[in-house]
Amino acid sequence: MDDGVVFQVLVNDEEQYSLWPGDKEVPAGWRADGVRGSREECMRHVDEVWTDMRPRSLRERMAAE
Repeated sequence: MDDGVVFQVLVNDEEQYSLWPGDKEVPAGWRADGVRGSREECMRHVDEVWTDMRPRSLRERMAAE
């Protein structure tokens, strides 16, 4: 169901993604990644770019071992 709400995709320093209402201020610790649209459009983008669910710090630690 598309209720006309525009979302934006946010990402934090750990490279974790979230959807956020497009008309709300971005919370501290997050930044907009530039994608805005319907929930479905934003989720499609997140599905494409967030392929490793591990936080960035964990991926780096594991790569260093």
